[in-house]
Amino acid sequence: MTLPIHARFVTLEGGEGAGKSTVLAALRAAFEAQGIAAVYTREPGGTPLAEQIRGLMLDTHHEPATAETELLLAFAARAQHVRTTILPALERGAWVVSDRFTDASYAYQGGGRGLDADFIADLERRVVGIRPALTLLLDVPVEVGLQRMRGRGAADRIESERNDFFERVRQGYRDRAEAEAGRFEVIDASQAADAVAAQAVARLRALIAQAGR
Repeated sequence: MTLPIHARFVTLEGGEGAGKSTVLAALRAAFEAQGIAAVYTREPGGTPLAEQIRGLMLDTHHEPATAETELLLAFAARAQHVRTTILPALERGAWVVSDRFTDASYAYQGGGRGLDADFIADLERRVVGIRPALTLLLDVPVEVGLQRMRGRGAADRIESERNDFFERVRQGYRDRAEAEAGRFEVIDASQAADAVAAQAVARLRALIAQAGR
């Protein structure tokens, strides 16, 4: 079963320290420059309930979550996010930009934790039911990303993982991008921040033109 793709839905993906916040700010500026209404959201989170689930996923003080628990929490938050934030915005004609979406589960819980991709795909079909028209993947070597992340404060439960976990996450993202090359724009995020943002904005503008705003 092929999930419907929404022309005004854009997601931003990448590992730790990839520079998503900088790119998100550039995308926001691009929409505002064209006078286009857009909703900016994130995962896990995007609604009050989903943000509480995010806390459960990332907190370092409770018992360690199993891989399956982590995956199901991610999809519980995503189910709420899609129905409460994303679909209502799309239905009223706004664009939606989400900092992470279902591809993150394939990368982190599939690639990183080793869970079966077919299990994740089944949850995606049953719980999510929608895919973005464009996914901007900020690809950066793990050591570079982790170096950028140092000094940002206490690491959460996932940020505290070992380097080999993040290598698997990166490969999981790259595998997704190769399998769905038409949807993904892979950007070398080891470049200067301005260059990364410019490539992301150029791809966004092409999508806006294609969608006719």
